[in-house]
Amino acid sequence: MLKGKTVGLRAIERHDLEKLLTWRNQPNFRKFFREYRELNNDNQNNWFNSKVISDEHTRMFSIVLLETGELIGACGLCYIDWQNRCADFSIYIGKDNLYIDSEYAIDAAKTMIQYGFEELNLHRLWSEIYDIDNQKQTMFKQLGFTHEATHLSTHWTEGKWVNSLYYRYLETDYFDSKRTQ
Repeated sequence: MLKGKTVGLRAIERHDLEKLLTWRNQPNFRKFFREYRELNNDNQNNWFNSKVISDEHTRMFSIVLLETGELIGACGLCYIDWQNRCADFSIYIGKDNLYIDSEYAIDAAKTMIQYGFEELNLHRLWSEIYDIDNQKQTMFKQLGFTHEATHLSTHWTEGKWVNSLYYRYLETDYFDSKRTQ
């Protein structure tokens, strides 16, 4: 288990899937995800088998409270390009419909970033989020990510087109920030 201050990141287990599916299907969360449709158990099991278990380009984790072991969310690195040492960063907190908060999400994100740069030796983390996702924009800025690009009208949600915002965090930024702490 990867340990932060209040949360741990552990392998996603099959018994986590039902709760993760419930969170993923909440409309107030789903509008922020690339997978816009309502998912069923088969979709969730296929994702687990093909991505979580078998895909060398994906590292997904359950976010749990260190004190109790309670499952509260998920995060991971997807589309890992081992040659160019980059990955897409993904995170959400399902507990109490938090989605992104200033305690659990930040702690999990910092733990995942450390894992990406210090354990996996990645060079670049990136994330595509939608411009309606103010909570993630705020979180990424707090974490030291840089807004790198905007792609216009990329995602249809709630009856309108929204833009994709691309954020990046380089290993040099990460290690420079560690030296100044």
